[in-house]
Amino acid sequence: MLKVQNLKSYYGRLQALRGISLHVGKGEIVTLIGANGAGKSTILNTVAGLVSQNEGKILLEGKDIRGLAPERIVRHGVALVPEGRQLFAPMTVVDNLELGAYVRHKNGSKIEIRQDMEMVFDLFPVLKERRKQLAGTLSGGEQQMLAIARALMSRPRLLLLDEPSMGLAPKISEEIFRTIVRLKKQEVTILLVEQNARMALEVAGRGYVIETGQVVVQGPSADLLRNHEVERAYLGKTYEKVWE
Repeated sequence: MLKVQNLKSYYGRLQALRGISLHVGKGEIVTLIGANGAGKSTILNTVAGLVSQNEGKILLEGKDIRGLAPERIVRHGVALVPEGRQLFAPMTVVDNLELGAYVRHKNGSKIEIRQDMEMVFDLFPVLKERRKQLAGTLSGGEQQMLAIARALMSRPRLLLLDEPSMGLAPKISEEIFRTIVRLKKQEVTILLVEQNARMALEVAGRGYVIETGQVVVQGPSADLLRNHEVERAYLGKTYEKVWE
């Protein structure tokens, strides 16, 4: 599905990524873990076309999408759920969802878009209850659900999730992760950045450890969970798995 080869990204003169290579297979969940500032979010933002200064290759199903405008990358089937959600706070839940499908309105069926809205309401029933409510008045967990639902409205083949549990209470984080597992069962391909490394590795099949813009460790999640250096640096205490 996604192959990133020798990716280098820059913010002005600052090099944020230093030759990152990774891949995500169709239907997989792959997670990126690492300290704040390691470059995890930059990887997602570069794939999504939001970081324009970059080198290397970003192949989506064999097609190099590096350098395309973000809107064109969405049209190719990539959707980003950004850190901080970035909803349209003065607009309703339904309006935010409609905007998630904006690339489909020109050539897509309004009936299909309405069907997809019912699909995300099934995934997040609370959003159906709040459908006429302004996005800015939702709770933090509801806003995160809306951010994911909005991205799904574009019918992505690849979903980029950036810190979906950030700022949420543990029980709400667990609910978000249950949803991620449901998406996996629906064969949605996901590249996940998550501050809770243990939870991320427990839902993902594989992971990459990112330090100072480089991959330093990679492998199956089960191996990374047993890796003493990864455990010492990133995993912390053990959490009971409650999202299966």
